[in-house]
Amino acid sequence: MMLLRHAPRPAPPRAAAPPAPASTRLPDGFAVVLSATTAVGEDGASLLGTTTGRYLRLRPAARPLLVGRRVTVTDAASAALARLLLDRDLADPDPAGDACDDASDHASDHASDDAAVDDVTVVVPVRDRPEALARLLAALPPRLPVVVVDDGSVDGRTGAVARAAGARVVRLDPGRGPAAARNAGAAEATTPYVALLDSDVVPDPGWLARLRRHLDDPAVAVVAPRVLGLPDEGGRGGWLHRYEAVRSSLDLGARPAGVRPHGQVAYLPSAALLVRAAAWGDGFDERLQVGEDVDLVWRTWSAGWRLRFEPAAVVRHEHRTEVSGWLSRKAFYGTSADLLAARHGDAVAPMVLTPWTAVVAVALLAQRRWSLPVAAGAYVVATAGVRRRLPPGGRPWTAAASMTAVGLVGAVWQTSAALTRHYWPLAALGCLVSRRARRAVALAAVADGLLDHRRTGADLDPVRYVVARRLDDLAYGAGVWAGAWRGRSVRALRPALRGFTRRRDADAKPS
Repeated sequence: MMLLRHAPRPAPPRAAAPPAPASTRLPDGFAVVLSATTAVGEDGASLLGTTTGRYLRLRPAARPLLVGRRVTVTDAASAALARLLLDRDLADPDPAGDACDDASDHASDHASDDAAVDDVTVVVPVRDRPEALARLLAALPPRLPVVVVDDGSVDGRTGAVARAAGARVVRLDPGRGPAAARNAGAAEATTPYVALLDSDVVPDPGWLARLRRHLDDPAVAVVAPRVLGLPDEGGRGGWLHRYEAVRSSLDLGARPAGVRPHGQVAYLPSAALLVRAAAWGDGFDERLQVGEDVDLVWRTWSAGWRLRFEPAAVVRHEHRTEVSGWLSRKAFYGTSADLLAARHGDAVAPMVLTPWTAVVAVALLAQRRWSLPVAAGAYVVATAGVRRRLPPGGRPWTAAASMTAVGLVGAVWQTSAALTRHYWPLAALGCLVSRRARRAVALAAVADGLLDHRRTGADLDPVRYVVARRLDDLAYGAGVWAGAWRGRSVRALRPALRGFTRRRDADAKPS
């Protein structure tokens, strides 16, 4: 009740957003390829994102530009189409493109081409951990400028290790935290791009070349690699290491994606980032001790920049293998939700529901005889509404049904996840008084865990995987509620309810 009696604290001051990109026009030679999850209609003019529900109907003048699921920029028309496909999450930069003449040396997938990247400075914030720092520095390309920011280390070996590797050392004494350390290092860079690497990661060969290619798009400000776990030497990590190998908060999956709030990839972890210096702005908000990377990503996106996740580039991270430390870290991440909600509103909302998906969620949770008919009716009404908004041509009813089905699956998944993660304290109270609540929570907890186990292919038996998944969610949810208590606000717990948006952007207009 205290959350309701006390007025929420005012929104904190925000770090300034970076300046908007000077140009979003893709350069000639840049190529994009339709995503693996983009379905093409029989006539070759209809494109549907099977995981996002995005639909695009190409106009006749645009259709010849799409050749073999690929668009290569040669003029203003192809540049506009390629940009549209990227912005609608229907295409990704072509991993085999390497097409821009002025960047061909940077874009190879071979490890040797990391050494050819000469316009990037690496910044490493560190506090103690000299052994991990030495391991990281040894894995970096030779002759690459490196700035190590010693954030108040007690172990004197830290600076010595950095200097022995040829890195420039900036010392903050006393230490000011990771955000300030990264900002201090970035301020020392004179190159147009800055790579931020935490000291406990080790990049795979080819990581930098793969990331650098994305910045040939002048509208991309930040690109991040996939963060996988370091090998478990001797199997000492046990079940937790095997769970984290597929379910780490730092691992954003195997599919490339654009990054935006509530997108397929909604944030990028600061463990490894490649940043355009012109889009740096104020950098990380040094007042934040958690969530500063999410805040930076969302501020940059709000300024009009694009951000990319590139899983073909890989860095490896030391995952936690001690249960109490792992749970504490998950809860710590959860406390960032209120801080981010104060700055970015419903970008942090645990659920995003349209009116019809809200009806579906309520109907299914009610578990009444009328639940399935009401949910089915909402689906039919929503499909008809989507159909009215689609441009003519193709098979609009099929497209509308598919788009609505994506929303339906998303609504069910969000509801299940919310019960076991963000809203678990409320769900637990409901279980004390309602058999239906107990049934809904049990089904969500088990079904979500088993489906996730199958999806990830974890090297862990289903029972322990489901238990680990639920502990993960309980810890994070506890952190969310602790943050809400401290902030005297439920803003991080409110779902975002949105109406239908007009999708007239479904026509590609080559200019």
